Amino acid sequence: MCGSQIAHSDWGTLGVFSLKRLWKQSAREADSATRQPPNADEIRADRLLLAGLRLGIRETLDFLTTTAPSFEQFEEWVLAKNGGNIEPERVQRLNAALRGYGGFALESILGEPVLSRDDLAFWDEKGYVVVKNAVSVAACSAAIDAIFSYAGISRDEPDSWYHKNIWIPLAHHPALWENRNSPRIHTAFAQIWGRRDLWIDVDVCGVNPPLRPGYAFQGTPLHWDMTLAPPIRFGTQAILYLTETAADHGAFSCVVGCHRWLGQWLKQITAGENPREIARKALQATPIAGGAGDLVIWHQALPHAATPNLGPFPRVVQYLNMFPSEFEVDSTWI
Repeated sequence: MCGSQIAHSDWGTLGVFSLKRLWKQSAREADSATRQPPNADEIRADRLLLAGLRLGIRETLDFLTTTAPSFEQFEEWVLAKNGGNIEPERVQRLNAALRGYGGFALESILGEPVLSRDDLAFWDEKGYVVVKNAVSVAACSAAIDAIFSYAGISRDEPDSWYHKNIWIPLAHHPALWENRNSPRIHTAFAQIWGRRDLWIDVDVCGVNPPLRPGYAFQGTPLHWDMTLAPPIRFGTQAILYLTETAADHGAFSCVVGCHRWLGQWLKQITAGENPREIARKALQATPIAGGAGDLVIWHQALPHAATPNLGPFPRVVQYLNMFPSEFEVDSTWI
């Protein structure tokens, strides 16, 4: 069980199991003399903690490493990020998951099936699926307004679209939570995972402006966000299109079907060669178009990348993902 080897007697004033361990771990990692890589149980627990406490990984690590807070200060920060209140039911559910207990209340909001049999067959074969109308057009517009306001972007002033980075570190706006709470999103993930004890990540947003003279594309090249250590483990990732996104308008791209042959492909890589570098040169990604409000979910084994925006308006997205209380982790990074 994910909490069995990481217990700590002091749960703090918030009563959250393992939160002090995370705080202590950050202090150890800041000290090169005592730094130790986290094991699989700790990686799993950290992800559950952040999702259950509705914290982004970047903001949490930044706060811990740059501020070096006391544990009391860390708890105050966590509480503030939750608007001053964490419901007892959420703490109870999180503690149950961290300690490996079953039978706790489900957070996922489930309705009628969202993905058809054909959709699920497509997922199995291609490794991705587009959830149409995952959120409404009105919800997209509200999220765009929030993102643009935060980033100082005006829809009508193209010069304001261009930033040094396409990632916008906005995570806690109500419009973004409205999208994360979409029943269609929760249901689609539940169908793909085949279970309902799901948690949602708190992630940031992205604005990919059109190419123009003097502006170089800021997106990432083809990559994986997982270890390539065998065996290949199941996991999901997703991106919510907030704007109409044609294939050449900065669409997400992936190597379709790679999850089916990645393990064998990796065996063919000569010892000493970097499979990530080889993939960038040898594998071909396909851009995945979608409408405003469509969600693209993909198997984490698909290498993927952002693409240049050749359209007339910024491509705006919200990153999110869902995962169950129990999932496979490999702490070895390859």
